[in-house]
Amino acid sequence: MEKFNILTSIAMPLDRANVDTDAIIPKQFLKSIKRSGFGPNLFDQWRYLDEGQPGMDNLKRPLNNDFVLNKPEYQGAKILVAKKNFGCGSSREHAPWALEDYGFRVIVAPSFADIFYNNCFKNGILPVILSESEVEDIFSIIANNSAEKMIINLPNQSIQFADKSFKFDLDEFRKFCLLEGLDEIGLTLEQSDKIKAFETKAKQNTPWLF
Repeated sequence: MEKFNILTSIAMPLDRANVDTDAIIPKQFLKSIKRSGFGPNLFDQWRYLDEGQPGMDNLKRPLNNDFVLNKPEYQGAKILVAKKNFGCGSSREHAPWALEDYGFRVIVAPSFADIFYNNCFKNGILPVILSESEVEDIFSIIANNSAEKMIINLPNQSIQFADKSFKFDLDEFRKFCLLEGLDEIGLTLEQSDKIKAFETKAKQNTPWLF
């Protein structure tokens, strides 16, 4: 998992509340258990004018040019700003996979569904919770200047955007994992020497198990 420290990027505004995981990545794309390849189908039902299916050539599909993901001024954005209860619905981990595969590293919203929120940290995405009024301030800044860069400072747990500064709370352990680029597997591998020593001792004491 890629380490997270300070991120500077334009921010993409998704002016919708209660965005569920089926909207983030529709159910027909859940057949794969790989973490990659979902980005082209992120927000598929809003992004394209036809119905998407696995195996389709997305470059040949008609785009919904009114949807924010297709607007040229937001191409390359690594920060997504949304309304309350983002990531609700089913618990599919494919949702953060699709967001990360597209290129998003941060999602800012007033609230998140609990399972989605937890899954973000496991996949290198920082979900930032701000108050509704603070999120509205961010939407206003973007509306006035879509090219304005937002600075996400994880060590300081702060956001700088135009002339506004915001602070956000974060669990210290989750913060540590993002800073070090450690998911659950990475955390386990940090103890690889102890694991090997335990296995060696276990083979000596209980050889019949091996």
